[in-house]
Amino acid sequence: MVKILGVCGSPRTGATEYVIKEALKEASKVKDVQVELITLKGKKINFCIHCDKCVKQEADYCVIFDDDMTDLYQPFYHADGYIVASPVYNMNVTGQLATFFNRFRPNYTILKKNPDYFSSRVGGAIAVGGTRNGGQEQTINAILGFYYTQGIMTVSGGLGTYHGASVWSKDKKALGAQEDLEGLENARKIGRKVAEAARLIKLNQAT
Repeated sequence: MVKILGVCGSPRTGATEYVIKEALKEASKVKDVQVELITLKGKKINFCIHCDKCVKQEADYCVIFDDDMTDLYQPFYHADGYIVASPVYNMNVTGQLATFFNRFRPNYTILKKNPDYFSSRVGGAIAVGGTRNGGQEQTINAILGFYYTQGIMTVSGGLGTYHGASVWSKDKKALGAQEDLEGLENARKIGRKVAEAARLIKLNQAT
């Protein structure tokens, strides 16, 4: 099976969670694909303090904090593709999602042992803003930047969804996202493209 992991970076239930669920639903329609959603809402994740103890101990997890992040490493490591979504906060990802990204300092150990560990994984990005031009593209760039640092390939949704899906919620939570038909369809495109690309790569590896 091809595993697609969704990560919702919102601290609340609303538009972003609705949108990423739609993207994952579309991904699940692709043959041999199963999906999983991680939501950061309510998660207790400490800030990375860059002590490098994980690196020194060659651990693939944080060795100083026993918090909710501990259970999130393995699903990430075993996924074939990723769909990460964030609401726009000051033209950027949420603090919760930035902290989640920062806590992957242990990936240095993995990549040092195998520089190509993530090279066959693919990722897509979704941003949800309260206004039409509210910083969605910058937020998408922040998500893509995380993929780049890990060596994860990024996928486009195709025509009109060049580097990620931008959704306009009008600050009406899930209802606003539902009303943005174009943005919602673009999010579904991202879900489908991530799943299709991850499946093709896995099939190629099996031959």
